[in-house]
Amino acid sequence: MAAWHRGRAGNDFGLGAVQLVRVERYMWVANMIGQRGTRTGSKGVPVRYEAIDTALGRLADEADELGASVHMPRIGCGLAGGKWSRIEPLITERLVERDIAVTVYDHGEGGG
Repeated sequence: MAAWHRGRAGNDFGLGAVQLVRVERYMWVANMIGQRGTRTGSKGVPVRYEAIDTALGRLADEADELGASVHMPRIGCGLAGGKWSRIEPLITERLVERDIAVTVYDHGEGGG
């Protein structure tokens, strides 16, 4: 077993977790764990809405403390198999209703 895999097995970075990584003085990247696996299979799609909800709540706490806005793609959609109609209300409830500015970016055709 690879060292990173052993280390991962012993941490608490599971569904609903958020890790903020500072990349510039005023810019952070939030890694959120909102899916189990990477492929749709017999157990359904990888996305876990409860985990996204939990992670967004934790992100809201961090963004509020930092005085930050949040910028993201349509998380949980695409390969994760989620429906935006279920995720957008979570973003509204957890972030927008706490007066945290949110910008969602669409990856359009030809967007590279």
